[in-house]
Amino acid sequence: MDYTNCSMKNDFLLEMQSRGYLNQCTDLDKLESICNKQTITAYIGFDCTAGSLHVGSLLQIMVLKLMQKHGHQPIVLLGGGTTLIGDPSGKDATRKILEKKEIKKNIKNIKKVFNKILDTSNKKTKPIYVDNYDWLAKLNYIEFLRNVGSHFTINKMLTFDSVKLRLEREQSLSYMEFNYMILQAYDFYQLFKNKKCILQIGGSDQWGNIVNGVELIRRMLQKESFGLTTPLITLASGAKMGKTEKGAVWLNEELFSSYDYWQFWRNTDDRDVEKFLNYFTDIEIEKIKKIINAEKDINKLKIFLANQATKLLHGNTASKRAEQTAKETFSAGGYGKNLPEIKIKKNVLDKGINILDLLSQKIIFSSKSEARRAIKSNAIKLNNKVLTEENKLVTLNDFENKIVLKISFGKKKHYIVKII
Repeated sequence: MDYTNCSMKNDFLLEMQSRGYLNQCTDLDKLESICNKQTITAYIGFDCTAGSLHVGSLLQIMVLKLMQKHGHQPIVLLGGGTTLIGDPSGKDATRKILEKKEIKKNIKNIKKVFNKILDTSNKKTKPIYVDNYDWLAKLNYIEFLRNVGSHFTINKMLTFDSVKLRLEREQSLSYMEFNYMILQAYDFYQLFKNKKCILQIGGSDQWGNIVNGVELIRRMLQKESFGLTTPLITLASGAKMGKTEKGAVWLNEELFSSYDYWQFWRNTDDRDVEKFLNYFTDIEIEKIKKIINAEKDINKLKIFLANQATKLLHGNTASKRAEQTAKETFSAGGYGKNLPEIKIKKNVLDKGINILDLLSQKIIFSSKSEARRAIKSNAIKLNNKVLTEENKLVTLNDFENKIVLKISFGKKKHYIVKII
């Protein structure tokens, strides 16, 4: 259903609608009525398949932040249990099975991002962290099948996109993954019963799983709960949100520097700038409209977006530092102090290091073939001079003042090689 022109009186849901966060809801009128009378608790689940979430999860975190703004309390479910299974939604193949120890480490790292973006100081709205391993690990299989599994039909489960699309493409779907939707529904049941959580929020690809949870609560507890989804983020260019030449745009700084993060937003397509200011900043909507109307230079708007988005995740100092580094690098033709760094030992340079080996150290390219293609297309510069030799040996003589070497990939990607 399209909620774009739907009139709402509840401040929280109205702002969700105005920012473009609202996609589907199981019963919006009733949810609005409840929100008008009381504060609510709602949850979003995040599986912990990597040591960081990427920017594709940022919209969900912004929704949790918006909840806090309007006095509601968010629950952050970090899926230590469901990560052991793997959500088949939107996937062409079974996820890599992770060990419990690795998942635990991932949870610890992911929590850092939530604590940066969400308000943890207000007792009434501070996030509640839960790990579904705590209850899923205790399940008795026979009892679970009798008490929970009996409420699901194979007929209906086969109609959900997460299952149907895999089967239509004749790609295998394990019995383990097939059970994921039941476990997610059970998560909602647990949080409803023990945390008074009446709402589950997720991306649009989670709609079927969320509806399952609402129905399970109704059947097992004869109570009403709600499900709400946010839209799939589509870029004006048609590209997938959060993908760059270097891979995913991670939210943890140790995997993706604050400078690279700033650059990601600075490189936003002109057509997406206003949408992203609404999605990924907490600036009031009316103020965003005024800024867009007043500032006709799209590049200044992109810098403004980059500053605000980076400030939200990495803080004001990191945001200003990234902007200054960009100015020093692009405007002055030199290099800023905070460009991404590659460190190399002096004794390696005594013999010389092949340029392909230097470029393919993950920070710039993930493989030698990618680096070779970039060189052939004249996209690589060493200290502002185009590199044409793919067999070049980089030695101490290539370093300015025997200290630093600037590598540029295209006009917007710059890196510093330092001797240690």
